[in-house]
Amino acid sequence: MNKPFIIGIAGGSGSGKTFFLNCFLKHFEPNEVCLVSQDDYYLPIAQGMTPEENKLYNFDLPGTIDHNLFELDINKLLNRNTIFKKEYTFNNPNLVPKLLEIKPAPIIIVEGLFILHFREIAKLLNLKIFIDAHEDIALNRRLKRDLAERGYSNEDVLYKWENHVLPAFNEFLLPYKSECDRIITNNGHEADDILNVTYQISKNLREIYL
Repeated sequence: MNKPFIIGIAGGSGSGKTFFLNCFLKHFEPNEVCLVSQDDYYLPIAQGMTPEENKLYNFDLPGTIDHNLFELDINKLLNRNTIFKKEYTFNNPNLVPKLLEIKPAPIIIVEGLFILHFREIAKLLNLKIFIDAHEDIALNRRLKRDLAERGYSNEDVLYKWENHVLPAFNEFLLPYKSECDRIITNNGHEADDILNVTYQISKNLREIYL
């Protein structure tokens, strides 16, 4: 059997990675593709933190990710083994994390902010996709998400954006943009552009690998 094909999807906060992924996955059957998200590999650093400490802590650093386990699990999927992982709940004590069962598939998607910075993981990627967005648009998306889903104030979000998010993007992601195979600009509010792009990429992959 052919070795699974690995797609890496990277992009800064608010770039629209989740929207892109959801559109992309709609073009495949569940047994054709599997997804491994960097977010599920955060180290349990924030356990016991107060809500205020949690808001100030910088999660936008490579050292907050268990990249060794992340790489190990990707290799398990490459070798057609199922992996089990607790989902990351963004340190929300009111949420009980689910146990994720990720089964191997012909196409493996790896997504996250640092997947290109972790060079051993980057070497595993057959196709690298960079989701880009204008800074103001990305910030507005971040504000809407964090206000609605994580209970942060505007002040909290702006503090993290200036002191954590942008510095991490510039240091740990932007330098690798030029090595990506596809750079997709996601500034619009309409779904058509992303739907068209995901359709074309999935169509090409289906013709070759499925």
